[in-house]
Amino acid sequence: MMKNTSMGFLQVQLAALLMLVSGVVWSSSQTTNFYNNYQITWGYDHASLLNQGTEVQLSFDRSSGSGFESKLSYGSGFFDMKMKLPNNAYTGGLVITFFLSSGPNSHDELDFEFLGHTVGQPYRLQTNVFAGGQGNREQRINLWFDPAADFHSYRILWNQHQVVFYVDNTPIRVFKNNEKIGVPYLTQPMQILTSLWNGDTWATDGGRAKMNYSSAPFYAQFQGFAINGCPLQSSSNIQSCYSSKYWWNAQKYWQLDSAQQRAYDNVKRHYMTYDYCTDKSRYPRPPPECSTE
Repeated sequence: MMKNTSMGFLQVQLAALLMLVSGVVWSSSQTTNFYNNYQITWGYDHASLLNQGTEVQLSFDRSSGSGFESKLSYGSGFFDMKMKLPNNAYTGGLVITFFLSSGPNSHDELDFEFLGHTVGQPYRLQTNVFAGGQGNREQRINLWFDPAADFHSYRILWNQHQVVFYVDNTPIRVFKNNEKIGVPYLTQPMQILTSLWNGDTWATDGGRAKMNYSSAPFYAQFQGFAINGCPLQSSSNIQSCYSSKYWWNAQKYWQLDSAQQRAYDNVKRHYMTYDYCTDKSRYPRPPPECSTE
């Protein structure tokens, strides 16, 4: 599905410039202390706080990975995490995630998943959407930059109209609220989570690229611990998180503007390598939400 990536790269940069000029840019505070909003949840000895608590480093080796999560759950928001991937030349099998999740039962979930890296190949990023326990909505793109060379922002807009995944200021995926045609939408409070773990049975090259522990440890860094979200404990109060007092619920965030749409179309044209909507072996008849893109 990829073609003419050099032209695609130029178009991504131009679209980002247009969004900057038009003011469609979001930034997160880099001075918020990690412990204000987050906590380490596992692999405690594989997590380190750096730069007065404004940066966290998680590591993975044969003994363990690590992860952290937000202290609160949220019912809408614009969630942003700056990440720098391990600079090891080979990270086959290593899955690095930033995601929102409501929990184990009939859950809602929005995933960024980095699927490991092999020498000479692009970095592959997978997104997925679960609503009411229904998932299997994978999309994958090849990134147009080296995510191990510097920090980049990975963002999720979630309001009652749409979910948008962004890499920096470029939209890479849109999931609209299509409840009117019977497609479940995300209505449960979700926490923000990250993790490093071994997914070498499936993640890299379909599970052919296995974990090489001789390259360990693998280090990933995270920044940007301010949270733009509506705190929520119960889904029965989800309507309160659709209030206009939250800026991400304003009408300008109900759909992509023209500059964002051009950038999104360019990503799909030049960088998308897999889309569940076009996988006829899994879905001979595409899921109903696929017809509304």
